[in-house]
Amino acid sequence: MSGHSKWSTIKRKKGEIDAKRGKIFTKVIKEITIAARGGGGDPDGNPRLRRALDAAKVVNMPADTTNRAIKKGTGELEGVMYEELVYEGVGPAGVLFLLEVTTDNRNRTAAELRKLFDRNNGQLSGSGAAAWAFDQKGIIRLPGAAATEEQLFEVAVGAGAEDIERDEESWIVTTPREELDVVRDAIETAGLPIEAANLEQIPKTPKQVDGRDGEVLVNLYEALEDHDDVQSLFTEFQPSDEQLG
Repeated sequence: MSGHSKWSTIKRKKGEIDAKRGKIFTKVIKEITIAARGGGGDPDGNPRLRRALDAAKVVNMPADTTNRAIKKGTGELEGVMYEELVYEGVGPAGVLFLLEVTTDNRNRTAAELRKLFDRNNGQLSGSGAAAWAFDQKGIIRLPGAAATEEQLFEVAVGAGAEDIERDEESWIVTTPREELDVVRDAIETAGLPIEAANLEQIPKTPKQVDGRDGEVLVNLYEALEDHDDVQSLFTEFQPSDEQLG
């Protein structure tokens, strides 16, 4: 199944540094604002906002900050008008990338992303170039110590989950995209702590690439993920432990 767990490892390693630089806060604030704009400021009636607020709790975002982001989304406070876009690209060895972007200036963002691909032997491509290689799934992550496999299987699969997987530190529950919130609610009702619950693009055929191309792919991934406007990043490339350092 996988297709996401390797990169979750590198994100955990980067997490503390990113939090100090404010990058995680920036991305979570954008998501809260857009979720509130699209579905209202009440998380009980807005599953996307509830997921965004879960992410805010994980990074210890102050309540004042989350409340301001909600009010900017609902129009109670003046704020930046963000646009959601999906970009697609190709890296070395023909590896495909999908980028979910939130920006207040699509021309600037496109130019900056194009430059990052160019610098790393890739190219920003047109619509449809990469999307066909991914399936959108619900992904729920829980601490590894939160439950036994039997407990989690009973709750999650009973609510409609497709798969349960364990990586080094977490349980990863995969659901059909339309069942994400149903399964999330069942896990929460069972009293199990949730680290994150999101819709993710999972590659149909994960690829391993060795040598110089593999090194460049890691550099490209990190450069794209570090861009302020990239909310979520998905790729076919599955790095080895050695490539992740």
